Amino acid sequence: MSTTQKSDHMKYLADMEIIDSDIMNAVLSQTADYDYTAYQKSDVLNALKKDVIDFYDYRALLSPAAEELLEDIAKRARQETRKRFGNSVSMFTPLYISNYCVNQCLYCGFNCKNKITRGKLSYDETESELKAIAETGLKEILLLTGESKKLSDVKYIGEAVRLAAKYFSTVGIEIYPLNSGEYAYLHSCGADFVSVYQETYDTDAYELYHPGGPKRVYPYRFNAQERAVIGGMRGVSFGALLGLHDFRKDAYAAGLHAYYLQQKYPHAEISFSVPRLRAYKNNAENNPRDVREKQLLQVLFAYRIFMPSASITISTRERAGFRDNVIGLAANKISAGVRVGVGGHESEKKGDEQFEIADGRSVAEVHEAILNKGLQPVYTDYL
Repeated sequence: MSTTQKSDHMKYLADMEIIDSDIMNAVLSQTADYDYTAYQKSDVLNALKKDVIDFYDYRALLSPAAEELLEDIAKRARQETRKRFGNSVSMFTPLYISNYCVNQCLYCGFNCKNKITRGKLSYDETESELKAIAETGLKEILLLTGESKKLSDVKYIGEAVRLAAKYFSTVGIEIYPLNSGEYAYLHSCGADFVSVYQETYDTDAYELYHPGGPKRVYPYRFNAQERAVIGGMRGVSFGALLGLHDFRKDAYAAGLHAYYLQQKYPHAEISFSVPRLRAYKNNAENNPRDVREKQLLQVLFAYRIFMPSASITISTRERAGFRDNVIGLAANKISAGVRVGVGGHESEKKGDEQFEIADGRSVAEVHEAILNKGLQPVYTDYL
């Protein structure tokens, strides 16, 4: 079953699992009450004096008033990063195994109405790509697909996970949301982590940017991380597509979402990503609007101080110099040797890219950049 433009974006489809959770209502309620213009410089300074910050402090760190204190906030973020992660910076790379998609997301190159080359890797091609990536020394892989359950079904993804588990000690997936039983199946195949990004937490904006496809159903996507944890996944990642809507409220909501889930499931490992809007094929005008690098730093620092033990990834959406400056300061994880089309590591790509990257450096080049910052590249964090 598929949605139409007139479908209710808050109503589950027939095959979507409904779980007993009050996290979404709590996040939406508190985000609606967040007026970031109400905070002053004194609120930010008071937050930085505390060993552990609360929701009020977190709001202050994301407010415009915090921008003039960014250097002070950076020092606190760096202290928290070093305390939890030392000098270590984890490295990984993504592998897109399919870019077929049934959604109509207005900000994405995989939009089913965007005229691009579509394709998916066979099992042999997937293994060939995995071998080539493993030869770089990396031990962590993130498998990605477009959102088409018909052309990239759970069994297909499960087999790709099994192949990846032969070569990598940590396997993450960034695919369409699943029911908890499906997550349990992929976990049994060897998947450790699930990344799902809400894009925007504002329900009206979410409806606007998702005119068609199952991704239009807001609550099913929102509860994906919780279903993944119920399905046995070791960890889950959160984030909003910064620049799509009000980035301060979206960042605040993503932090709350992660916080409440960790309170409910203390064993779950939490991570954040901070993607900004990027151009893609047939749309060179996409940009993150009011989210400049200064504002992106503010979000990174706020996440680190609010949830100091969470892992934070900085992606190739950002330029090399920015990424190099962020590691050790707030981010403890970085991608390298990235391709965002289908395949392309060992052989020619089979499908077009999801978006344009800003840092195309190899694994060896990123490794050297980490060393040049006085930090230690880490290829595996789990055996």
